[in-house]
Amino acid sequence: MESNLTRGPVLKTMLRFAVPMILGDLLQQCYNIADTVIVGQFLGADALAAVGSSFSLMTFLTSILLGLAMGSGTVFSIRFGQKDTRGLKEGILASFALLGAVTAALSLAVFLGLDWIIWALRTPEGLVSLMREYLLVIFAGLAGIFLYNFFASLLRSLGNSVVPLVFLAVSAVLNIVLDLWFVAGLHRGVAGAAEATVISEYVSGIGIALYTWFKFPHLLRREPEIRLRWSRVKEITSFSTLTCLQQSIMNLGILAVQGLVNSFGTAIMAAFAAAVKIDAFAYLPVQDFGNAFSIFVAQNYGAREPKRIKRAIGGAAAASALFSLAVSLVVFVFARPLMTLFIDGSETAVIAEGVRYLRIEGAFYCLIGLLFLLYGLYRALAKPGMSVVLTVVSLGTRVALAYGLSAIPAIGVVGIWWSVPIGWFLADALGVGYYLLRRKGLLPQAESGESGPAPRG
Repeated sequence: MESNLTRGPVLKTMLRFAVPMILGDLLQQCYNIADTVIVGQFLGADALAAVGSSFSLMTFLTSILLGLAMGSGTVFSIRFGQKDTRGLKEGILASFALLGAVTAALSLAVFLGLDWIIWALRTPEGLVSLMREYLLVIFAGLAGIFLYNFFASLLRSLGNSVVPLVFLAVSAVLNIVLDLWFVAGLHRGVAGAAEATVISEYVSGIGIALYTWFKFPHLLRREPEIRLRWSRVKEITSFSTLTCLQQSIMNLGILAVQGLVNSFGTAIMAAFAAAVKIDAFAYLPVQDFGNAFSIFVAQNYGAREPKRIKRAIGGAAAASALFSLAVSLVVFVFARPLMTLFIDGSETAVIAEGVRYLRIEGAFYCLIGLLFLLYGLYRALAKPGMSVVLTVVSLGTRVALAYGLSAIPAIGVVGIWWSVPIGWFLADALGVGYYLLRRKGLLPQAESGESGPAPRG
């Protein structure tokens, strides 16, 4: 199924496309949520701290593949909007080769550098063996992550956001079942939780790959005129690398903060591990709405529809703000009960610190909602470099303030929590200001018969 996002009511079309993406990524969080809940309840705070710290690392590694897939997907969307079938096919081939090579390199690097990675994360001595046990298994899932993200990005660029949801739903349910079986039933510890996640990742990755192969043979079938051209590889690489860089910087900053959090001891680590899961789940819908918005804008950019892009910007900003404010209220009021989903009620110090984090950072979800829209807008307008700049501002501020403020005894760990919304605000101000100053040059000219614009760096 393909869907042309350049026709129909703007907000309705965008929301209809976005909802399956939002539901899909909410289900994807079930991978990590299931690990966290089951590990926290059955294996205790030390195991939870080890898995939580590992999660930050895996998020960083996944962000590299996700960024490359998202960058490729934007190029696919522009080509689809242009109705450039040959360019689309050659772009798919180039992107698959690029992501496959990067996945192989990452897998080799993380297995060879496992001990150094654990050391770099400033892991407390008592958690080293648990982290090693978990990471040895979880790293094996990178190829499954690559397959899912590549084919999901391809299908979404064609306007099909439903099928990726279906495969994620199957794998999320499978992950929860296997988590309970391996951890609670077979008593395989943190390795069992990792094994459940990896198996589920391969189910979704291989499943969506087979679906795309059989449903869209005209896009994937080798034809004499469709070759792996260096020009296409360079185009995909130049565009995807910036998106990958943006995603990687985002999660590298988070990883740097994780190292700082680890220095405050196991209780703070456990609180942060649980709170971050709640946090990610809470603002995930606006993140995915930003990605859906980006694909919508990219198709219309390729089709030269500036009026639809302008209407999409206004509608998306309003929808994101309203949702973010509602979620902020829910998280603020129910912070404590949400923490007890992950932490046993007897761990009062852990719960109290997690609640403090959620009530500081969670009050400003509207800022991260706007930032995700800005990321998506600049990717779609063939300005991924601006998304990188905004990420550097947001995460750079966060890391600098986190280390600076937490070093002041009177502030301590709360400085880490406050650094997050401050970084969001500064990046939002820059992104909005740049758009208002440069919007005439950013938006395409209305179609007048000439071929559509090509992606630019």
